[in-house]
Amino acid sequence: MLFPAWESFYVIVGSAAGALTGLMFVVVALVTDVRRNQYSGESFDRQLGAFATPTVMHFCATLLLSAIEAAPWPAIAQMRIAVAVVGASGVVYMIVVVVRTRRQTDYTPVFEDWLFHCVLPGVSYSATAAAGVMLARSTTTAQFAVGIAVVLLLFVGIHNAWDTVIYVVTTRANRSADTQE
Repeated sequence: MLFPAWESFYVIVGSAAGALTGLMFVVVALVTDVRRNQYSGESFDRQLGAFATPTVMHFCATLLLSAIEAAPWPAIAQMRIAVAVVGASGVVYMIVVVVRTRRQTDYTPVFEDWLFHCVLPGVSYSATAAAGVMLARSTTTAQFAVGIAVVLLLFVGIHNAWDTVIYVVTTRANRSADTQE
């Protein structure tokens, strides 16, 4: 490992990301149960693509970056490339997420949605890409940039999963109230 002082950090963050990725399968199963009854398949798929899939991807990116940072790289050059590629891929993916979010029509995103589903993950991936580039020159700064980015992705994912569960619960409660009247 090139940065042994960071090993415990990435073990903790990576483990959390892995566990939360599994939890997202439960959330999506919950959402599927409620939403398939309300929306057409295509509409539902657009909402999943805009909101649920990116959350899983953020957890997976956190897990991947944790593995990259904790791997026993023979030299920093390969690690720099891997970190930069993950960051750049995340930036491209966030462009896709913005397009998907704008295309879905069943829900109008509010400021908080744009912030947590598009802006903060975009900042995290951008910081990761930049850290990959600057890793050879300023390792301490780059390591902290990646560390902050993965923690931010983890918290964004937690927020988004919680937001999805709350939305589903309140939608289900409202639907129950409507059918009882």
